[in-house]
Amino acid sequence: MLYIFLVALVLIMIGELADKSQLLALLLATRYKAWQVLIGIFVATFVVHFFTTLIGQIAGTAIPEGIIPWLTGILFIGFGVWTLRGDRVEESEADKGSKFGPIVATGIAFFLAELGDKTQIMTLAIAVDPGTALVTYLRSAGPAVQSVLSGLGSPETVGEAGRFWAVTLGSTLGMVAADAIAIGIGRLLGGRVPERLMRRVSGVVFILFGLASIATTVFA
Repeated sequence: MLYIFLVALVLIMIGELADKSQLLALLLATRYKAWQVLIGIFVATFVVHFFTTLIGQIAGTAIPEGIIPWLTGILFIGFGVWTLRGDRVEESEADKGSKFGPIVATGIAFFLAELGDKTQIMTLAIAVDPGTALVTYLRSAGPAVQSVLSGLGSPETVGEAGRFWAVTLGSTLGMVAADAIAIGIGRLLGGRVPERLMRRVSGVVFILFGLASIATTVFA
């Protein structure tokens, strides 16, 4: 369960780098207090990812097992290209729900921004296959990697309920953590965040993750 939680946490956190949602968080943090923005982000993300994970798990049971690594790999390569291309956030997106107060305004803005966004689709992909193919690939990397993976637990041994909550909470907290970091860096740098560098790092990570997932099938 810990392994699945960490996969969701890390991948969504990386996926948020220079994403539209992160830029929206920076914009909202110039209007409201940081803790108000983060609470709103947590509530909105939890609601969206709760139902997204549920759909992902249902879809995962309907997809043939041999196709899942290919599907996951192709999706993450696509996420990498999407990330490298970049997103923009409009000023009007921050105004949605502003009459309801800081926390509710942030929640409404993020709920609408997350629908169909890259991180929602990523959460769906993780719920379908939370790195099972990747962990199989890493087991051949040597005893040191195997000992680390054994401490985190195997995805295959986690029940449906445990997997559901690991993906939901991991993806939600990954989103909040990435936005919290962005807000902190933005304030330290006077509102400037190295968007291009962040996009390149996260884009490359996703492409590598996708290729590793496909490699487990090709070289099995």
